[in-house]
Amino acid sequence: MTDIIDGNAVAERIRNDLGTGIDALKDEGVTPGLATVLMSDDPASETYVSMKQRDCEEVGINGIHVEIDPDAPAEELYDTIEKLNNDPEVHGMLVQMPVPDHVDARQVIRAIDPAKDVDGFHPENVGMLVAGQPRFKPCTPHGVQKLLESADINPEGKDVVIVGRSNIVGKPLANLLIQKADGGNATVTVCHSRTDDLAEKTQNADVVVAACGVPELIDGSMLSDGATVIDVGVNRVDADTEKGYELVGDVEFDSAKEKASTITPVPGGVGPMTRAMLLYNTVKAAGQQAEIEVELP
Repeated sequence: MTDIIDGNAVAERIRNDLGTGIDALKDEGVTPGLATVLMSDDPASETYVSMKQRDCEEVGINGIHVEIDPDAPAEELYDTIEKLNNDPEVHGMLVQMPVPDHVDARQVIRAIDPAKDVDGFHPENVGMLVAGQPRFKPCTPHGVQKLLESADINPEGKDVVIVGRSNIVGKPLANLLIQKADGGNATVTVCHSRTDDLAEKTQNADVVVAACGVPELIDGSMLSDGATVIDVGVNRVDADTEKGYELVGDVEFDSAKEKASTITPVPGGVGPMTRAMLLYNTVKAAGQQAEIEVELP
């Protein structure tokens, strides 16, 4: 029988367990603070930011939200980032992507204080991750590690295929899984749009992580019997529903479930973990900046 990992339940446990660290910081006069910056009128971005702020409120993190007109000069965004960098009440910061075309997203990431870069995207933090000394693990890859841990799946010695090479998921996850550390020691293959015979790679994997943004690219015929499947993708496809669409992953769930021993659903799998790990990184950042040792789940 296939084990379907409940990402909502795992995320909820992590959020609850963060309370110990948050209380310890507050006992020392420190309330973790997360600033979100939105320079977009994209409804999806507005929803994501709203959810992150709600998460903060629910766990006792101080949420600070700044909205900037998408037509404003790029300098207004950079000035906002500088103010938040210098605000001692802000321990973590993220700028919701995408930003308008006249703003250089790479420059935005570089402008954030690495000590407050709770997304883990600043080049300094990327370098620390690759060196095996991560200040912050990027939220989605760390969430994948936590899901594997929750299902008692140790990647050590296993063949892992990651389908997708983004800077947000594929590359950092590959780095985490090859580290000589708990949750690592895997043999990792990263596949992408130029990979020849993708099925041949995935059929030989113990663990397949789909993170390519292609709806239902991977089906059961592309998996080995008993594989673990982590589906990072969230894709909106047309459907005969009240909304006119439905959300599907990068994995064709029904056929994959017949082959996999363990699988994550979409929605309700990796998505909730990304938000939970953002809270995790914010609490970690607050402890680091206050030089207070914090217990983390």
